[in-house]
Amino acid sequence: MPETSTLPENPLLAPTGIARFPDFRAEHVEPGVSAMLEELETSFQELEEKAPATWEGTVDPLERIGDRMNFVWGLVAHLMGVQNTPALREVYEKMQPSIVEFSMKLGQSRQIFDKLEMIRNGEEWSTLSPGQQRGLDSLLHDARLSGVGLDGEAKARFNQLKQELAEISTRFSNNVLDSTKAFGLELTDKDQVEGLPPSLLAFAAQASESSDATPESGPWRITLDFPCFRPFMQHSRRRDLREQVYKAFITRASAGEQDNSELILQTLQKRRELAAILGYKNWAEVSLSSKMAPDVNAVHQLLEELRVVGFPAAQRDLQEMIDHARTQGALDAEDMQPWDSPFWAERLRESRFDFTQEDLRPYFPMEKVLDGLFNLTKKLFGTSVEDVTGTVPGWNEDVSYFVLRDAKGDQIASLFLDPYARSADKRGGAWMNDGLGKNSLFPQENGQPRLPVAYIVCNFTPPLGGKPALLTFEEVETMFHEFGHALQHMLTQVDCGLVSGIENVEWDAVELPSQFMENWCYHEPTLMGMTAHHETGAPLPKELFDKIVAARTFHSGTATCRQLNFALLDLELHSSFDPDSEESPINVQERVAQKTLVGNRYTEARPLNSFGHIFAGGYAAGYYSYKWAEVLSADAFAAFEEAGLEDEAAIVNTGKRFAETVLGLGGSRKPMDVFKDFRGREPKTDALLRHSGLA
Repeated sequence: MPETSTLPENPLLAPTGIARFPDFRAEHVEPGVSAMLEELETSFQELEEKAPATWEGTVDPLERIGDRMNFVWGLVAHLMGVQNTPALREVYEKMQPSIVEFSMKLGQSRQIFDKLEMIRNGEEWSTLSPGQQRGLDSLLHDARLSGVGLDGEAKARFNQLKQELAEISTRFSNNVLDSTKAFGLELTDKDQVEGLPPSLLAFAAQASESSDATPESGPWRITLDFPCFRPFMQHSRRRDLREQVYKAFITRASAGEQDNSELILQTLQKRRELAAILGYKNWAEVSLSSKMAPDVNAVHQLLEELRVVGFPAAQRDLQEMIDHARTQGALDAEDMQPWDSPFWAERLRESRFDFTQEDLRPYFPMEKVLDGLFNLTKKLFGTSVEDVTGTVPGWNEDVSYFVLRDAKGDQIASLFLDPYARSADKRGGAWMNDGLGKNSLFPQENGQPRLPVAYIVCNFTPPLGGKPALLTFEEVETMFHEFGHALQHMLTQVDCGLVSGIENVEWDAVELPSQFMENWCYHEPTLMGMTAHHETGAPLPKELFDKIVAARTFHSGTATCRQLNFALLDLELHSSFDPDSEESPINVQERVAQKTLVGNRYTEARPLNSFGHIFAGGYAAGYYSYKWAEVLSADAFAAFEEAGLEDEAAIVNTGKRFAETVLGLGGSRKPMDVFKDFRGREPKTDALLRHSGLA
């Protein structure tokens, strides 16, 4: 422990508020986390021994402890995703066991559990708000899943497994990051980059190890970062290079020191043992006990309903692609390999709809896209978004900062945006993190509840060659998706921190707002309002918009089956698969692929080894949530379609209801009840099938 006099200088120990990112160093983690845990241990002991069994006496102090730990350790975990340096990684792994140990101590406290049950069964229960009641029920359920009912050897083994799983999860994530960043294909000849769009050449030249690299003459470095990998697979005319890059991508973290194969098996074994200790048949039952879906059969039923429609459509997609390749004198069916499919799918798309993604990119400068997104937010929800970058510094020079204001001009939330891919220390993908949640326990100077803070992290193509950042249409959709998550966090109308924003929202409902927002990318006034050619300022031509809409359902069967493959694989591994049997996870991967994926497959493919959602994220036995919530989101958008997308007043009124229910109520009510409040009925799959062109 450092001397007390140095502690106030540690940004981790600042009063709970927006983090002081520029002051943060890896060496702050051990003393900061140690001091926090020492402080919380004292509070926890007092809570166990002296607190009365009332909301104010027990629940409020318990929430303060959790909030403090989430702020301090949450900051460290967030920076692991955006600044994953060797020094930070080392100290994170060193302190993680202490965090897990204290978290288990909280969840397994019989004294606190008994007090919560006394409140649940006592007279005060009827005086609590519905949100407080739901929050308390959630605390009790979480305690049961944390092993509060265990004793002796069962408790000791449970705790050991939790520690081991936390360590494995971190190792899994680091292996994926390291193997992704380790690959680089340096190209030096013009024929090696034939077909690549100018934006990718600029990206690859910038990534090159040569200080003399230029987009025109190279050399060009092809990486596995998605803004590079995807367009390379779509446009490279060198089949041999596509094969090399594809195989590197699909076998990440499957060899050498970064091989995740054994970690996958260990994870599945330990989760299955944990489930048995808790009295469940498998980990899927544990997972679904806290979700919207009632059981594994209900999830299978939904996925199969989509599969029987999607699989024949995917077969037609493949045949169309093969037929098109044949017309070009290229591949026959038996020759079409996974590294060919992206290339020929893009050629077919271009042929059918007469435009390329690169035709669209000049019309989507990042700044203009954000303007359009924020204008939509104001129209739908009456909330303005103001760019105040520079007033509060972020963790990188690319990070922007925004404040959200209500119709009266009062600030209601704030947002950090980290949009661009970085080569060394930032993990791939896109996500939203909650920096702070709205909470009346932590009032501001004006006495109002603490305001929410959100982080959006993406890996878009950065500004290149003196041009502004120009997004692909898929990146535009991703921006809308992540902002949808942030809206649910920031526009909450609930002050109780246990259930405000995204807190306590069931995992299979949390994608509803994000996927809902994607639909607006196909709404003409919205899309046109966020386009301006970066050189001329001209909006997207109407004919290009029409082509975007026409192409929306292109190969939707293939896209649907890809998601179903991940969802079913996840569900199989966590329900029916026995990790102690002779069957391996790779066998399950192949078995599921046979009924969800069409065409030839690379036998050495190891997508499981980089499947961070289920092995290093929160989606274990929950990846189906994307499809489950997509049903909800499509049906929610259908409410706007039925009201009239060309009727401004109808859009505003429907948006107001959406804000008051789906966005406003957060986790204070069951998601099905919230959905029915908005829609007036339970969800149907009709809208999703129609939007996907699969009806």
